[in-house]
Amino acid sequence: MRAWHDKEEFKAHVYEWADKLDVKVRSLTVRPMRNKWASCSTNGNLNFNAELLGLDKKLGNYVIVHELLHFNVPNHGKLWKSLMRAHLGNYERLETRLRKMSM
Repeated sequence: MRAWHDKEEFKAHVYEWADKLDVKVRSLTVRPMRNKWASCSTNGNLNFNAELLGLDKKLGNYVIVHELLHFNVPNHGKLWKSLMRAHLGNYERLETRLRKMSM
């Protein structure tokens, strides 16, 4: 398992994905969250759970891409699933691993 070095490395990676997915991020916060791994708003605000910093980067990438795709696809329908698969391959495996972890 390879975790993030620090919050700044994680944030830099979010911005790299945002550029790749052509998403404009207005604000980016990494903070403790009780019930979620991340959240996003329609006006470009992203919040990530600080616990992601201690997880495998592959799981972090899943959460990052998941949230960024919601800027253009607000649901988890066929288009969203196709885009997840295009960017992360077998994303369902990562999704299952993340769900098994307790926050």
